[in-house]
Amino acid sequence: MVSANREMAVYCFDTLVAHYNSEDAPPPAFDEGQHPLFVTWKKVVNGGEPRLRGCIGTLEARCLINGFKDYALTSALKDRRFPPIQARELPSLECTVSILTDFETANNYLDWEVGTHGLIIEFTDPEYSTRRSATYLPEVAAHEGKFCSLHRPIH
Repeated sequence: MVSANREMAVYCFDTLVAHYNSEDAPPPAFDEGQHPLFVTWKKVVNGGEPRLRGCIGTLEARCLINGFKDYALTSALKDRRFPPIQARELPSLECTVSILTDFETANNYLDWEVGTHGLIIEFTDPEYSTRRSATYLPEVAAHEGKFCSLHRPIH
């Protein structure tokens, strides 16, 4: 099983830097494979806790090299929640990558562990009859702490 690693995050950073320099990114230092993936950018402001600056990925399996290349730029430049990352922000950015594996359907809303499992929530908005979905990576609940009271009790 492939795991997210430092080389993958470096490749995403190299891709964004190359974009601003109008050049090609150097070849990656990791092997190819196909998995769902996400790229997350955070920005450190005034030495404080890094703040989310962009996070986009796909639940469809993608070739890792092209997937990280595409989503490094998409999450940096096209996350609708944020203005596009500017070249001047590069020195204060952090990049993390996620590779999603071992999908399973939960038995109920308590059937997951904070920091271990991610969540994919899908529902129909009754007001607009529109299908909605959200994906939360495993580290989101652990970092935010908002979901900690929902994990199943230890027996």
